[in-house]
Amino acid sequence: MDKLTEDYIKRSELRLKVLDFYLSQNGYPDAVRESQELVELLLKAVLRHKGIEVPKTHDVSKTIIKYIEIMPPAIKDNIEKIASISKYLRKDRELSFYGEEDFIPSEEYTEEEAKRAVESARFVFETVKKSF
Repeated sequence: MDKLTEDYIKRSELRLKVLDFYLSQNGYPDAVRESQELVELLLKAVLRHKGIEVPKTHDVSKTIIKYIEIMPPAIKDNIEKIASISKYLRKDRELSFYGEEDFIPSEEYTEEEAKRAVESARFVFETVKKSF
């Protein structure tokens, strides 16, 4: 495993720890945003590890699906769920961070939405961890 891939994994582990803090402080939009970043880093780590050029996009699920034959079994077995998680978290990436005039992140994101994002990120983390 190269150093950059190792760094992605290490930074993902740190983000995973921070998610519980955000939830405990009612930082729901931040929990959503960090969950997305965690998933993005993990999936890009998988691509790098397999020698696949990492696209400059926040949702790399299409690339993983394209190369599914060379993905580790844990990824193959859960690809539909992983792709779904990556896509739905990607949609909230900017909105959870910046908001809009008519969408104040701290007012809009609920505990339920944040917990869903965190659980999704945990699932991807555990799945990717089995792959290394």
